[in-house]
Amino acid sequence: MKRRDFLAPLGSIAGRPLVEAQRPDRVARMQTPLCLTCELQPTPLRSYSLTLTKLAEGHMSVIFSRVIRPAIVRDTGCVPRPAFFAAPLRKLLLAHAIAGIAVLAAITSCAAQVYPSRPISLVVPFAAGGPTDSLGRIMAERMKSTLGQPVVVENVTGAGGTIGVGRVARAAPDGYTVGIGAWNTHVVNAAVYPLQYDVLNEFEPVALLANNYYLIVSKNAVPARDLKELIAWVKANGDKVSAGTAGAGAGTHVAGVLFQQLTGTRFQFVPYRGAAPAAQDLIAGQIDLMFDQASSSLQYVRAGQTKAYAIAAKTRSSAAPNIPTADEAGLPDFHISVWHALWVPRGTPMNVIARLNAAVVETLADPVVRARLADQGQEIFPREQQTPEALGTFHKAEIEKWWPIIKAANIKAE
Repeated sequence: MKRRDFLAPLGSIAGRPLVEAQRPDRVARMQTPLCLTCELQPTPLRSYSLTLTKLAEGHMSVIFSRVIRPAIVRDTGCVPRPAFFAAPLRKLLLAHAIAGIAVLAAITSCAAQVYPSRPISLVVPFAAGGPTDSLGRIMAERMKSTLGQPVVVENVTGAGGTIGVGRVARAAPDGYTVGIGAWNTHVVNAAVYPLQYDVLNEFEPVALLANNYYLIVSKNAVPARDLKELIAWVKANGDKVSAGTAGAGAGTHVAGVLFQQLTGTRFQFVPYRGAAPAAQDLIAGQIDLMFDQASSSLQYVRAGQTKAYAIAAKTRSSAAPNIPTADEAGLPDFHISVWHALWVPRGTPMNVIARLNAAVVETLADPVVRARLADQGQEIFPREQQTPEALGTFHKAEIEKWWPIIKAANIKAE
């Protein structure tokens, strides 16, 4: 391979053609165009490695070394000046030059790439049709408009959401795998499961999304007309009563345990691979109770497929003002909700996180999105709480609040 054969690609990088000087013992003294814009003189070659040094805007000097005689390769300019030839470059030198060109081209290509340049996967750790899935799909549908790429929902279910969250923890930190999680997946699970990941240290926070309170619901065949009658019915039937959960240790399970502690009742829990299949069995009459998020339960209550007794909040929901709070219905201090947020794997670049956060903020400000979430009983967090820093602080506080309660109740994954 001749030297001039690899000068062409170097010229494309520098933005102008490169030429080589001529040695006087091979050819007669000649005029070779050299750039004088930067006022620099030819420099002897001093290194085997290829080095591209920027002299001025649009000017590059290519330097090799351990060549016996001085030589230089320079980019061309407008004023001709004499130059001289050096000894032929060795094969090793050519190999270094070609490798250097390839590396530089790769770096240039990566630097020029804009995020996102391909579809983003949004991992939902629960079954399709559940509250987390519903929120995730609303967010994904709107975020694609801001990001300019599809946001594809991927349901990775099982073990109370730990399988899906673990998938995100092991993903490449490039912004193309985003996880939607919640109080149960990023707080409760760490207290009841022997996890293979750290919920605080193996994820980068993106943004808080919305808060969703629990409803106490039953199948239509349950004779109780209000919460006090429901508690009496559960006490009378004891172990015959069953309550569906989204998995052992899931939020639906924790809410049921809290209900038992406050009412002095006992009943059996039936774990499912998500809240959606549990709700379907509740409608079909296969189980008796559920402590489910309003975002998924309200649709069945409105359709007359299930019965609601109370919402586990201090105030009534604007989405269902006819449903009393637990305090009003006779069960004080039964306050429990599920907040949702987005995370990415640890090590994801800050500019990528900022891009995702901006898409979330814009999505949550959309009137159509806000109306859809409000209709489900979701309460969007204020703008000042939608930052990555706010999510990080909030997450730590929730762990400090709930871990002692969960561990004291001896809730364990089955």
